[in-house]
Amino acid sequence: MSDIDEKNKKFIDDLHSKEEEELVETLARDKYGIPSINLTGVGIENEALKLVDEKRARELEVAPFNISGKIVSIAVRAPARDDIRILEEELERKGYFIKWFMASRASLLKAWARYEEISYAAKVKSGSLDVSEESLKKLAEEIKSVEDVLKAVEEVKNNDNTHKVSRMLEIMIGGSIGIGASDIHLEPEEADVRFRMRIDGILQEILRIDYPTFKFLNSRIKLLAGMKLTTTQSSQDGRFSIWLDKEEISLRVSAMPGAYGESIVMRILNPKSIRVQVEELGMTDKLYKQTLSEIKKPNGLVLITGPTGSGKTTTLYAFMQKIYSPEIKIITIEDPVEYHLPGLSQTQVEPDKGYTFFEGLKSALRQDPDVIMVGEIRDPDTAKTAVESALTGHMVFSTLHTNNAGGVVPRLIDLEVNPKILVSALKMSIAQRLVRKLCVNCRKKVPAKPEDETLLKKIVDDAKAEGKDMTEYGINTQPPYEIFEAVGCDKCNKTGYKGRVGIFEAIITDEAMENLIPQNPSEHEIKKVSERQGILDMKEDGVLKILNGTTSIEEVKSVVDLEEE
Repeated sequence: MSDIDEKNKKFIDDLHSKEEEELVETLARDKYGIPSINLTGVGIENEALKLVDEKRARELEVAPFNISGKIVSIAVRAPARDDIRILEEELERKGYFIKWFMASRASLLKAWARYEEISYAAKVKSGSLDVSEESLKKLAEEIKSVEDVLKAVEEVKNNDNTHKVSRMLEIMIGGSIGIGASDIHLEPEEADVRFRMRIDGILQEILRIDYPTFKFLNSRIKLLAGMKLTTTQSSQDGRFSIWLDKEEISLRVSAMPGAYGESIVMRILNPKSIRVQVEELGMTDKLYKQTLSEIKKPNGLVLITGPTGSGKTTTLYAFMQKIYSPEIKIITIEDPVEYHLPGLSQTQVEPDKGYTFFEGLKSALRQDPDVIMVGEIRDPDTAKTAVESALTGHMVFSTLHTNNAGGVVPRLIDLEVNPKILVSALKMSIAQRLVRKLCVNCRKKVPAKPEDETLLKKIVDDAKAEGKDMTEYGINTQPPYEIFEAVGCDKCNKTGYKGRVGIFEAIITDEAMENLIPQNPSEHEIKKVSERQGILDMKEDGVLKILNGTTSIEEVKSVVDLEEE
């Protein structure tokens, strides 16, 4: 065949393909009332594909391509077939909810090609695709320190490649769960690959891995996460789940190309880490009681502010768990749904498909909810709708990107919210940061340095001048100050810290604030008025946690500017 004939054939094939996709889109919309999808370029998750075996998938002309919790997305060529209903009933009996999408045969063929990868993975020796639940459970119970992880990896180094890689991956995941790490990082460098874990928000290097071992690890992780093995020059995202003690732990995987190979990060979403009670967040008794009073109201807007990684999601989940009862309906709109909580209706935004926070909020309001959690207020439409929802009988929880609680009102006004309406809607603004807690087994009491003592004294005196008596929190407010510093022991992986706690400040919309908000106030004006409420600001709360031995002055300085006026 000549080059011209080949070009003509390709042109005609492309034209037919385009026509078929357009026909599918029309039929899906006008005849079946379901969305259409072109699976070209869409990530096909192996975990989803395994729900229907290849032979049956080809017979029914279906392809499961995405699974999120118990929600399964399935592409189908002929939605009206009777045997499609049988498949749906079978999956529903197993506890799955099905989202149908209509697709062309050419699109389905691309998905079915992934069965080859699953087949290949299954043929590889034991442990190549599935991670042993029993091994993970045992490792999570046995591994309690970074040294334990290092020791376990060293023990498997001399195994043959297949079993070495399988066991190493089990140690990485099981060890991370045992230690309480939130992320696993595999970072190729010039000579070898660095393996690190993020513990209490800080990355700790565990050991170096040779490139041959990393190559196998890379393939194993990508197979588990439903990612394309052959794609190495562009970033990919995937996920897989493991079960421990009947509880699902999700791992979100990101692969990104770099100078020496693909960098892989696995984020561990353990439901246990999100089950923090409001009492355990680190609020003072006074702030805890005021917060409880506000979140239990039948309607209003409560906003949490702080940078990425400051624990806002954990706080929101703690609020929802505190007020949840079978008599109320709670709907969340998140990006993404990281933790699945029983009793809540959770939905995930998909901006590329037009399902934004604003669209999600509008949809949620049609579901007659009592409480709505919006992952983040980013735009005027979402801001105005959230405020209106709070005024029409709903309790709305959300987050906002501002540096402190005083920045909430100016930020909402920037997002075109009418300040006169905001007065009635906004109940409380909370700002927070996370600091590591000193290890109680090895922390050391020392006299404060002269410059630190001067700084602490000034903050305590300024608080007193604003009518806040810090002696009521059971601390010594007069120099000389004795504070604690990190030492390091086996219990805390030699870091001197174990666990994290929040530093908070809050502003309640009381009568004085109601009079101020319509005047479009600045952050400074809001802070001056809020000082009369007697709630500690972040500097003062940080100093309280330094003086009572919860954390070190270095930790507080890393997240709060103690010298700011």
